Formats: sequence, structure tokens, C-alpha cells
Amino acid sequence: MKERPKVCIDRVLPKDLMKMQRTRVMRGGGARAIAPIDKTWMNGSKLNVRFMDGTPTEQAVAREQAFWWSQVANLTFEFNDALNADIRITFDQNDGAWSYVGTDCQGIPLNEPTMNLGFLDGGTSAHEFGHAIGLAHEHQNPAGGIRWNEEVVIREAAKSPNFWDEATTRHNILNKYRADQINGTAFDPDSIMLYFFPASWTLNGVGTKANDVLSAMDKAFVAGAKMYPKIGGTTSDAVELEVNAKRRTQGSIGKAGEEDLYRFTAVSDGRYVMDTLGETDVVMKLFGPNSETALIAEDDDSGLETNARIAGDLIAGEYFVQIRHYSRTGGTGKYSIKVRKL
Repeated sequence: MKERPKVCIDRVLPKDLMKMQRTRVMRGGGARAIAPIDKTWMNGSKLNVRFMDGTPTEQAVAREQAFWWSQVANLTFEFNDALNADIRITFDQNDGAWSYVGTDCQGIPLNEPTMNLGFLDGGTSAHEFGHAIGLAHEHQNPAGGIRWNEEVVIREAAKSPNFWDEATTRHNILNKYRADQINGTAFDPDSIMLYFFPASWTLNGVGTKANDVLSAMDKAFVAGAKMYPKIGGTTSDAVELEVNAKRRTQGSIGKAGEEDLYRFTAVSDGRYVMDTLGETDVVMKLFGPNSETALIAEDDDSGLETNARIAGDLIAGEYFVQIRHYSRTGGTGKYSIKVRKL
């Protein structure tokens, strides 16, 4: 069979290998892409990227296509070869193309890659960076309606260039996300997250086309309230919180999808408590120490009524707190926040 596509592998952390695929519940309808739950970075993050090898030409392609995402999403890629980089890239031609998804990258030892660009056909690098910022494969969208000829797919995926066993093929091609976990999602045939599949791999003779650039829906989704809206600001805009301040800091979610960012310094090791007060239903995330991408904890309603509260033993360093409304698509309201050391 001549029509044998090169297909990306979704790398999965060992703790997730035996779990059902699960995606963020999309309330409010509308056309959306697919984003696995709890794998997005903090909105406004600067993601450090290190090339572990590769030619100048290969690295230039990766940089260029990563920029496609940062043009529309509230994220920045810093190609600075930091030893503790969030995204680490190799170009092993014998290992296909793959990436861990979103913040799963932080579960990988720093001396190992989180992405491999074994081939750079078309928009492959942009596709893998889509995974790195938290997007999943579009062909596994339950609204896609692709009617696979499973026997053919399993047989052909076992050949070059993929050499997959049946379990890997089912994970990366045949299995779809559950529809009840992707409310309002529409299939996007133009998505960069969709690979070419020949018509002979389907029961109805309808294949998919290769997409080498970001689609309009790709851009709208990553820039929307569910992912990385520009109105979320950046960590350079974070409001400084004084630990054990006499008065609470007043905050407000003024627009749907807005995320307020705060920072505080733990001058010594100890137990710290962050909480909100008010009638607004908020969600809190804590990042650090000295990192805007290392998620420590997330909370919804552990505080009074619908307020958020995080308590934990922290070492000395700088920390970031992100506050958003529970309803990303329509929630607004006032609240207050405070950090205490017990």
C-alpha cells in the first residue's frame, strides 16, 4: 500500500497509561478543538525550549512553526537552551514524531526529551507544538465521524514508518474521546492537529487531508477562554501580594475568560495559606517555587462556600497565583485574596 501516512504518537505518562482518554468539559457549545483536561499551562506563561540536538535548519523550522501558536495564544516560547527547559526537543529520524501533551512535559526527567521531530514534513513541527501546549489529535474528536476500517488501520500502522502494535494504533488513531466530555465540540477538517489518512483506511471511502498550517478554528480555540486568551496578561503583570498583609487584596474578574495573576515571596520555609473571599465562584492555581510553569496545586471550592483555598508547606522562593472564574465562558465578579504564613 503506497498511501501510508506518517502519524504522530501521543506520549502518555505511565500513571495515565491505563486510564480512559478524558477531555475538558466544554460548556456553552460552539466550535471547539480538543484539549485534554488539566494539561494546559498557566495563561501568559513563558515556556523555555531546549534543542538537545538537530541541525540549524531543523531548529529553524521548529522555531518558525512554534511561533504560529505564540502569535495567537497568550504564551511565549523562549529558545534559550535552558537546562531546566519546559520543552526539550530531539530530531531522531528513527523515532518518528511525538510529543508529551501540555504540562505532562514536567513529569519527564530533565535529561530526556519531551518532543521528537523525526520528520519535518509540512506542518509537523506546528502539530507537535500543538500537543506541547495542550491540544489533542483532531481525528479522535467524537464528532469527527471517521468510520475506520480497523483491520486495515491496524495492519498498515504496523508497517513503516510507524511500526506500531495494535494497542498503540488504537490509542493514537482508533480510540475517540467520549462525547459527554467534549460538550459543544465540532470536528475541524482543516485543523493542524489532523493528519492525512488514506480513504482505504475507512469503511466509507472518505479519508482526510494533510493540513500544513493552523486553521481558523485552531487559532480561535487557543486564543479563547478555554485555553490562552490574550486578556489574561502575563506574569510580568502579576500583582504583588504581601504575606500576612493586614488587609486583603481586592480583585475582580471583569471579562469572561479573564485570569488574574499574583506573585508573592516566601522568605522562609513554612506552611502558607492562600484563600479568596467573596460571592464570586473562583478557581485558584499555585505555581512555583521560582517557576511560572510548575503547577503545585489547584483548588475550586475548599474555601468558604464557592471560594478557593490552598494550604501547603512551601520552601523559600517566589510563587505565582492564578485566579479565574469557574465559568470560563461567562463568569465575572469581585473577590479578595490573601496569603498567610502560619
